[in-house]
Amino acid sequence: MDLTLTPARLAGTVRLPASKSVAHRMLLCAAFAEGESALSGFSLSADMEATLNGLAALGAQAEISGDTVKIRPGAAPAGHLIDCGESGSTLRFLIPPAIVRSGGEETAFAGRGRLMERPLGPYFRIFEEKGVSYRREGDRLAVKGSLPAGRYALSGRVSSQFVTGLLFGLSLLEGDSEIVITDRLESRSYVSLTLAAMARCGVTARNDGWERFSIPGGQKYCPFSGEVEGDWSQAAFFLGMNFLGGTVKLEGLDPDSLQGDRAVIRILGQMEQPGGLTVDCADIPDLIPALAVAAAGRRSGSVTFANAARLRMKESDRIASTAALIRALGGAAEEGRDFLRIPAAARLAGGTVDCANDHRIAMAAAEASCICEGPVRLLGAECVRKSYPAFWEDFARLGGKAEECR
Repeated sequence: MDLTLTPARLAGTVRLPASKSVAHRMLLCAAFAEGESALSGFSLSADMEATLNGLAALGAQAEISGDTVKIRPGAAPAGHLIDCGESGSTLRFLIPPAIVRSGGEETAFAGRGRLMERPLGPYFRIFEEKGVSYRREGDRLAVKGSLPAGRYALSGRVSSQFVTGLLFGLSLLEGDSEIVITDRLESRSYVSLTLAAMARCGVTARNDGWERFSIPGGQKYCPFSGEVEGDWSQAAFFLGMNFLGGTVKLEGLDPDSLQGDRAVIRILGQMEQPGGLTVDCADIPDLIPALAVAAAGRRSGSVTFANAARLRMKESDRIASTAALIRALGGAAEEGRDFLRIPAAARLAGGTVDCANDHRIAMAAAEASCICEGPVRLLGAECVRKSYPAFWEDFARLGGKAEECR
């Protein structure tokens, strides 16, 4: 689906969809619990469908009614296939628990888009050490074996999702385990979300200075009921629109959330000051497309997004695709292996943007349209289904003008 966006200033109220980061973790905890759990405030998207399908392959049953999903655990069938769609969280979170639950039988994971191009090396090194066999062929990964309780050494620089996956998997074992971070753990706030979700279900893991996690064996997940909080990473696009002159009120956000992306408030506040600014992206990679557009809308100075190499391993190469978005609309962007620099432009001309099958690029383009002199044409705007299927409806309700190209 291609859309033409006519520049407009957005105003009104929008309720943010449920946080994907929180929902993924709550769904896994519910699937491991001994009894039925219920999540309210749930928002269905392609990534959420991937996790629900993955949990179904592990035996869990889900019933969705409105914005509530009920999860009942069950026994995993042998030789199951887990279709992860394009969801990196689904794939990396489910690999260790699926191995634990498989009873030594082979489990296959399928992916689409760039999913299977994204790094899995930290798991592969563990597999080789623990005697787990694996085959990676095209868009499929097959694993066979078991994960024993014990010590697991893991790099924290590639993605915190590997730590989360191991926390979930090792917490299902009878024996004690520990995860030792061999370098620096990045995106620590995401691991905080994991630990909080586990604790809510009565499962503990001790965090020793982000260098070691101790997981006692023999724990049981308890069923629970709770609401999924709003998504700060999605809020960033509307907050960016406000930075550029809009007046959008956001509902559903927890100001005290553990989500690291609530840092968008602080960073936009810093961007209101004149002059240059450097933003460390190590713990907030998902904010960069929204912040980059806001940076282009400043009247002076440049914003440099540093420690950004992991952005090249997302749904698109987000350093390249964010730079291409800004340039396509008449702005300037300088990119390097691990940085993106956006000089102030105040206004943009408009033009055609390839969304690169990346939901955050599409939403960033909608944000950018607010300061364009002419229309913005989006190629592949349907990619928002991955995380925020109702984005274009909400955009229109706030006064955004989007028409499908015929």
